[in-house]
Amino acid sequence: MVPEAGRWQVRWWRDAPVARRRTVQFAATSAVAGFVIATGAVAAAGPWDGGQRKAERVRAVTAGRVGGEGHSAAGRVPAAAPPVLGALRAGRPSAREGLAAALEPLLQDPALGPDRAASVVDVASGEPLFGAGQDVAYTPASTIKLATSAAALAALGPEHRIETTVVDGGAGRIVLVGGGDPTLTARPAQGPGPRFASLSELADATARALKARGTARTALAYDASRYTGPVQHGPNENLAPVSALMVDEGRLDDSSRGPADRTAEPAADAARKFAAMLRERGVEVEGEPTEGGAAPDAARLAAVASAPLADLVERTLTNSDNDIAEALARQTALASGQPASVEGAAKAVTDRLSAMGLPMGAVRIADGSGLDRADQASAEFLARLLARAADPAAPRLRPVLTGLPVAGFTGTLRERYGRDTAGRATVRAKTGTLTGVNTLAGTALTPSGRLLAFAFLASNTPSADGAQQALDRLASAVASTLD
Repeated sequence: MVPEAGRWQVRWWRDAPVARRRTVQFAATSAVAGFVIATGAVAAAGPWDGGQRKAERVRAVTAGRVGGEGHSAAGRVPAAAPPVLGALRAGRPSAREGLAAALEPLLQDPALGPDRAASVVDVASGEPLFGAGQDVAYTPASTIKLATSAAALAALGPEHRIETTVVDGGAGRIVLVGGGDPTLTARPAQGPGPRFASLSELADATARALKARGTARTALAYDASRYTGPVQHGPNENLAPVSALMVDEGRLDDSSRGPADRTAEPAADAARKFAAMLRERGVEVEGEPTEGGAAPDAARLAAVASAPLADLVERTLTNSDNDIAEALARQTALASGQPASVEGAAKAVTDRLSAMGLPMGAVRIADGSGLDRADQASAEFLARLLARAADPAAPRLRPVLTGLPVAGFTGTLRERYGRDTAGRATVRAKTGTLTGVNTLAGTALTPSGRLLAFAFLASNTPSADGAQQALDRLASAVASTLD
């Protein structure tokens, strides 16, 4: 026999609007994501958040130590997360009192340095539940990737793909044209996961097209002109020079995430690798590849496309991938009729965020990745952005939430939040780390099943490790809120 409470829950689920059921489904998924990962049952769990969570679901099976920001902590063995929690509910006044009592003492932790801000918002109602310096501008570090990702999704949609093409350059020449996909790879496919564009497959298709024309000899040029202006930040172990043509994020080792030595000329290196692949396929390439533009109406010989933008956003946020974040900003510029430059990307991202009705008074976008200390954001802006991404009326933005690392289990939070920490598995958040700057912004599922968006920003912190632990305690306190 089904208990009366159980019958009520069945009736509620059956009669609830579809949008509300999907929101609750996302909330429940957040609570059990860690359990699914720990038990190895990810493959059987079905699509997460209506199918949007494909990329992280696969990565969870094979995840190793990750982190684009150099986080460090002792490894931990994942433990079972709390059971599935109840339905998402709007805030109650008592939550304010409980949050204030829990968060105010934690915000006084000296590990956060002299400057800190906080904002907590009830996702279902939009009600602000807690604020401390919430409208003050701070350097957000990598939490600015939330803004970059949201702007790109708003501009292009989650199914958009970035193409890399080969066109006829005339006069016995072909041109490799970069579309701005930093995940284009020269490596063989390895295991399950998002299917990135393959330079090898592009070479296969190009060789076939040339041979169909009766051509077995060609010169090769490369065109990276889709992006303009300074390459910004590079060369840098955290980010390659920003280019519309590169392979494997310009990495000079076999890594796929985190800091690594990078090439100083990503476009030329990509062209040289492509030329070598063509030669392996029986096409004689004359000399070394040269830089040269492709005509707008040039005949296309071959093309490959990136994984959908939703997957790129998830990878950006889960691993704090700076290269993809910078590409997302420039893709937003292109979609908005702006030059794909530092300035054009900043304007395009800012305009997209403003159109969402977010509090922009303290916001300044200087880059896509958060490596630039000129970036500015308020805690209120970040919390409101996360709440907006959960709005059933904004389904395009959902990958901003599904890409958030799961506390204690994935991405840059994989080695944070210990076995007995309240926020383990129920907190999902984007981390931010620069010298003297530590930030955390994400969502927390409370014991009653309410989804809260939060942002904590700290500047002039004396120790990255100490500040991260203090931020994790704040997020855990949000996840422990009772009403």
